[in-house]
Amino acid sequence: MSLLIRNARVLSMGKARPKRGPAMRDLGIIKHADVIIHRDKIVAVGESLSMPSGARTIEANGRVLCPAFVDCHTHACWAGERLGEWERRLAGESYLALLKSGGGIMSTVRAVREASQEQLMLGLLGRLNLMLACGTMTAEVKSGYGLSTDDELKMLKAIRDADEHWAGTVIPTALLGHALDPEDPGLVERTIMEILPAIHEEFPTIAIDAYCEQGAWTLEQTVELMRTAKAMGHPIRIHTDQFNSLGMLKEAITLGALSVDHLEAAEAADLEALAKTGTYAVALPACGFHLDGRYTPLREYVDAGGLACIASNYNPGSAPCGSMPLVVALAVRQCGLTPAEAIVAATVNPAAMLGLTDRGAIQPGQRADLLLLRGKDERELAYEFGTPGIRLLVCGGEPISPAEIGRPANRQGMG
Repeated sequence: MSLLIRNARVLSMGKARPKRGPAMRDLGIIKHADVIIHRDKIVAVGESLSMPSGARTIEANGRVLCPAFVDCHTHACWAGERLGEWERRLAGESYLALLKSGGGIMSTVRAVREASQEQLMLGLLGRLNLMLACGTMTAEVKSGYGLSTDDELKMLKAIRDADEHWAGTVIPTALLGHALDPEDPGLVERTIMEILPAIHEEFPTIAIDAYCEQGAWTLEQTVELMRTAKAMGHPIRIHTDQFNSLGMLKEAITLGALSVDHLEAAEAADLEALAKTGTYAVALPACGFHLDGRYTPLREYVDAGGLACIASNYNPGSAPCGSMPLVVALAVRQCGLTPAEAIVAATVNPAAMLGLTDRGAIQPGQRADLLLLRGKDERELAYEFGTPGIRLLVCGGEPISPAEIGRPANRQGMG
């Protein structure tokens, strides 16, 4: 029941939680440290610790021991595929044009409506295992491909079911303002008056999300949904400023949103104002890599003291990627973060944003979700890309080889 990891370069993450400004460059590095784990918790971190009786020992040999990734923005619960749509975009058709023509998100909506709760859960489990192999042990997963009371509840229950079968932790979010169904002109009103109350009854504390963009929810519609959800006691999150700056970022600040996500088209003055608040900016660089080469400008935002996170945005349309190491590499190259800042934005900051105080750092009392990297310098995590950089996973105190994930005999689940 005990585990000793000996002689590691430990990224403890220091005391600040969350980290902003210069603190984002402080990884709390302990150059030569041992870590003792009992059951699923870290109980001691320090030099030359005595091995507990009967403990299993893992020799790190100076390799980096990093907190596991917390992926705070994904759409990893879906059905169907969008490979044909991807080929259309390669031929020059824009993402917004596909959305307006009833494709894009709506094609996934139709597939989700046809899928059973169990089918959605199994598909999600398969993707969660892929994410786990890449170092993610806490994943936020949104609904949003149902666009009806029954189908949104079906998605959220499938997400909840997946959490019970996965080795890591799944945090559900109700993305109620997503695409607009051209066959349902009353969707916005029905979402606010019918779907939201039904979600509230089944998931009374869940975060409520919406996508404010041309061809999706308007500024006025998004504000109405967010105000209603907040009045019911829900945290609110908003997709905004992805392709166009429509004014939702200013409204999100006024509303006290938990996070604003995307921000590729955000204006400098709005980001400067955001940096002075307690609202997190969540950058999604895999989306820019897959769609159009536009990225969230985080450098000035972080220098201004803003709270920053990065996430995969794992979904079948704009970001078919569940690899947080790739997201870290992209955030350094395209969003202007240093390697240390990118690691913070992928671990301790998203944990704090999701309200999880027991992970994202390597300290006594924290959940033992850890990554033993191949290298002895944490900058390699951002420097290399497309190669497996994780030597060993420790998920809830249990050592797992990345090669073992997804095997039927493992408790990580099916898929």
